[in-house]
Amino acid sequence: MTVEITFNGPLFDGRAERAMKDATDDARDSIAEFAEEHALALMGAAFRHPTGYYESRVTTTRVSADVSLVHDQGVVYGPWLEGVGSRNSPVTRFPGYFHWRRTKALVAARGPQIAEAAVRRHLPEMGG
Repeated sequence: MTVEITFNGPLFDGRAERAMKDATDDARDSIAEFAEEHALALMGAAFRHPTGYYESRVTTTRVSADVSLVHDQGVVYGPWLEGVGSRNSPVTRFPGYFHWRRTKALVAARGPQIAEAAVRRHLPEMGG
């Protein structure tokens, strides 16, 4: 007696693994895009005398395979605008705009939902 077992489908031919990688890349990129857009929206609404330079320096950089960083490219007065510089209150009356801290909190709250939406977009590729 011989028993022959054949495995086929997305789990066995590599489609599911590729789809999961695509889903994680999509989730990372979507979350970073959300963070950049939110930070820029806060800056646009809060900055009293915007020149456009600081906002033009805000960008997203892929640091590694699974990490993207939204940052201001090290603009020297960035910490002052955020409110963490040595020239902020009590040295001056300016407390900062807190745009990065507020963005970080919102991304922490909404990140799982954004990631779930990315995974759902790739479920059909996984056979689900």
